[in-house]
Amino acid sequence: MEPARDRIEIQVGIADYKIAREPGQLITLGLGSCVGVSLYDPALKLGGLLHLMLPDSTQFSNVTRPAKFADLGIPLIIGEMKKQGARLSRLQSKLVGGAQMFSGLDSKMTLNIGRRNSEMARQMLQQYGIPILAEEVGGNRGRTMIFDTSDGRVLIRMLGSKLKVI
Repeated sequence: MEPARDRIEIQVGIADYKIAREPGQLITLGLGSCVGVSLYDPALKLGGLLHLMLPDSTQFSNVTRPAKFADLGIPLIIGEMKKQGARLSRLQSKLVGGAQMFSGLDSKMTLNIGRRNSEMARQMLQQYGIPILAEEVGGNRGRTMIFDTSDGRVLIRMLGSKLKVI
């Protein structure tokens, strides 16, 4: 699934999200402990990609970027997709990232952010009744996530590994 000439590539930054229709490809780089959450409405070929950094906004007093957090970013992107015609009953998801990037350190010191991000994303999607069709989470290497809105496929690039499609 290399980018075709008619594809429109849309970059999704850290603590941000984007929504696109076919022929858009949503791409986010640098998913270490961060988690990429794709949402897809196959009937509309409408997709959204959220690059979240932290699981829980309630630990912070001044939240200026809700997409940074799983508990705020997931409802935000669902709401934006619904505004563009997506139906909650058709949405499906895939998760990428959530790595433990500091493998030599004591787990108490690193706070297991990657695992906690993945767990909170799963909890939020479950609250909305959105099935997770595939996951590529954990490990200790960063990933690039490319989400194709033409069919919902997600291509994952990881240093030192073959391309993987989920």
